[in-house]
Amino acid sequence: MGQYNAIKTKHPGALLLFRVGDFYETFGEDAVKASTILGIVLTARNNGDSKIELAGFPHHSLDTYLPKLVRAGERVAICDQLEDPKSSKGIVKRGVTELVTPGVSYNELTLETKKNNFLAAVFYGKKNIGVSFLDISTGEFLVAEGTADYVDKLLQSLSPTEVIYQKEKRRKFEEDFGTSFYAYMLDDWVFTTDYTKGLLHKQFETKSLKGFGVSDLSDGVIAAGVALHYLNETHHHKTKHILGISRIEEHKYVWMDRFTIRNLELFSSPNEGAKTLIDVLDNTKSAMGARMLRRWLVLPLKNEKKISERHNIVQQILVNDKLSAVLKEEISKIRDLERLISKVATLRINPRECARLKDALISLKPIKEICIASGKELQNLTNK
Repeated sequence: MGQYNAIKTKHPGALLLFRVGDFYETFGEDAVKASTILGIVLTARNNGDSKIELAGFPHHSLDTYLPKLVRAGERVAICDQLEDPKSSKGIVKRGVTELVTPGVSYNELTLETKKNNFLAAVFYGKKNIGVSFLDISTGEFLVAEGTADYVDKLLQSLSPTEVIYQKEKRRKFEEDFGTSFYAYMLDDWVFTTDYTKGLLHKQFETKSLKGFGVSDLSDGVIAAGVALHYLNETHHHKTKHILGISRIEEHKYVWMDRFTIRNLELFSSPNEGAKTLIDVLDNTKSAMGARMLRRWLVLPLKNEKKISERHNIVQQILVNDKLSAVLKEEISKIRDLERLISKVATLRINPRECARLKDALISLKPIKEICIASGKELQNLTNK
């Protein structure tokens, strides 16, 4: 138990899955939690003069049990054997290889297909509040800054599954944004300009952030760097699929507060069995389209030209039966290309998913060809 206790001390807030032979075991309070959440047997064994609770499951069932723990709001530290037990002398060397949290997960069983899984980072600057949104399952990375009211509207609109912020700002954060978010606090030293900028420069292999149009968002940039720090802290080091960062421009969208979003029943309803607006509108053929539609719904455009461009493209598809039929058929074959590509970059893709990726790439050719042949608006769309 000495090795277990040493590792557990480094991750006190996480439920530790400790690899022992062919099983992942949990002990003590973790075992009690795991048995309740997973519905597995809780036993006990003697540990000197006392008994310690014990609960476990076969290691090959990790993909079955891990999502249940994460959906229950647990931070899960996966501790694996780092050497072959047959060739090691004495206690097998073990270490945490991944820390899975609600906002940092690639497991498709923990992710909602039609919704981004955003990790949000919030930084209280001297004048503004910086905020970033990172979905590691797709590589999308967004940044903004502004007043508490503006940041609250962003948090309500993009609905992050986890929010990280400064420890010393706990009371202020809860006053501004409530206690409904799954939140995790980090030490204040992480929220420094030089450190966070360095992480962003290293990630994007650049010497500045001017090319991304975010360099003037000093507080937002710190929040973005903190998100990358959190990936390192949770042992998510393969991040090559995060290729850039975009700013959310306040003047481009109609902003809705939490009460408006709730009262319009855009995504949820207080009435049991009621249909929300997204239920009515969402006839998309891919997970990517569903996520885009959701984004459009929470971030309505204000620019008349951009709105007209969308309307013209939709109209083209509606009046062209051949175009509509080809798009429906081919897009249905694509599956979730964004998340498949991310799995390639992080070396998490399996043979079945490789076959899905091949099918998706094959379907892109006829989609592009018919769009190019169907008019100027769709031609421009294929170049974006």
